[in-house]
Amino acid sequence: MHVKINDQIEINTPRLLLRSVTPAIIHELFNKLGKAQIIAYFGIDKGSYFLYEKMHVNGMETFRLSSFYFLLIDKKTDLPIGDCGFHTWNKVHNRAELFYTLRDDIHKQKGIMTEVLKFVLDYGFNELKLHRIEALVADTNIPSIKLLKRFNFSKEGTMREDYVVNGKNEDSDCYSLLKWEWSI
Repeated sequence: MHVKINDQIEINTPRLLLRSVTPAIIHELFNKLGKAQIIAYFGIDKGSYFLYEKMHVNGMETFRLSSFYFLLIDKKTDLPIGDCGFHTWNKVHNRAELFYTLRDDIHKQKGIMTEVLKFVLDYGFNELKLHRIEALVADTNIPSIKLLKRFNFSKEGTMREDYVVNGKNEDSDCYSLLKWEWSI
């Protein structure tokens, strides 16, 4: 489902269309569309809809923190299959945390995130003017660690018990990439 949104950016990769999502775009969608249309737009379930609704109602940015990410649209099906972008985007210090997800296992291990990440990192460094991009991953998430290393991220250390999974605090390994280390 494509809806005309003000200031939305679209990037074509060989297999995907990357469609930008910002706090302003989420607000615009909630002001224009109904629940079923928003669920279809993002390709989410009803539970996830309430998370977006909460972001819309409560806000999700401050004078210095925001988010910017891309909805990953499969060109063959025209359906969203995942997300990739930045949260905890600190505009004062030009840094953000990278996140990425594919919604269904059938899309994993096909090079999709490798294809997407080069465009998203380039956009982050050159358009969002980021100087530092961080990624936090569990040490057991070998596919993510390999992906980050492919793009020259450096492991900085372990953030102890910083992430809650199923009610339990777990460690995250912190990886980073600086603008001067970036090359396509």
